[in-house]
Amino acid sequence: MAKWGMVIDITKCNACYSCFIACKDEYWDNDYPPYSAAQPRHGQFWMDLVKKERGACPWVKVAYIPVLCMQCDNAPCVKAAKNRAVYKRPDGIVIIDPKKAVGQRQIVDACPYHVIFWNEEKQLPQKCTFCVQRLEEGKIPKCVQVCPSQALIFGDLEDPKSNVSKIVASGKAEALNPGRKARPRVYYLGVPKLFIAGSVVYGDVDECAEGVSATLTDQSTGKSIETSTNNFGDFEFDGLGAGKYSVKFECKGYKAKTVNVELKTDKHLGVVKLTKRP
Repeated sequence: MAKWGMVIDITKCNACYSCFIACKDEYWDNDYPPYSAAQPRHGQFWMDLVKKERGACPWVKVAYIPVLCMQCDNAPCVKAAKNRAVYKRPDGIVIIDPKKAVGQRQIVDACPYHVIFWNEEKQLPQKCTFCVQRLEEGKIPKCVQVCPSQALIFGDLEDPKSNVSKIVASGKAEALNPGRKARPRVYYLGVPKLFIAGSVVYGDVDECAEGVSATLTDQSTGKSIETSTNNFGDFEFDGLGAGKYSVKFECKGYKAKTVNVELKTDKHLGVVKLTKRP
């Protein structure tokens, strides 16, 4: 039997909201017994987009993070439910029984990802089901089908040939907020972390320094990564954790320059001027 999972590539999401609209179209005013009752028109976001802003002027980055039910293997909602109103299928999908769960608001409060919603009219907790009714017809979830940038990748985590399995096995994907220890089946690529950026200019002519070698060294591990400035003299190191770093700039005909950075939040170094060798 398949063990369904999803990988979301945040770097490919352009906030078109196709997934959001498709989800609403699939579930608003549509019952899919025994898996879900109709979603209300307003107030529920079974597929949501969370905007994440980083940095400050003059270097601001924005990412959009699609968030849905994580289909956790250690799902707190299952433990919080009475009468087995929430259960995990053999294929890994967590289902809220639309009949047994009536009145059980504690199921909403149990979710560490805040992706279970309360239907006031039906007195029912509701959430994404990975479009289980479509899977049983041999189709993929509606959000995955409509994503124009292919940011949503769905498949069998137990199948070594599937794209989701290969990505997870590569070690590049990660859980969103892994400290919650719910063991989700939804993984992410490109989760926004900290960055160090800046601009380099030739001090003698006050022009943008293109092609300057920039080497970032983690002072705690000694590991280094390299990049070079673009035609505007800009550079960036992204995906960093908090800590102490050094950035060394090297260019033929100019003195090497090193800048030390204690990184606690995103950091723009401003303009780094290189001094011409005598």
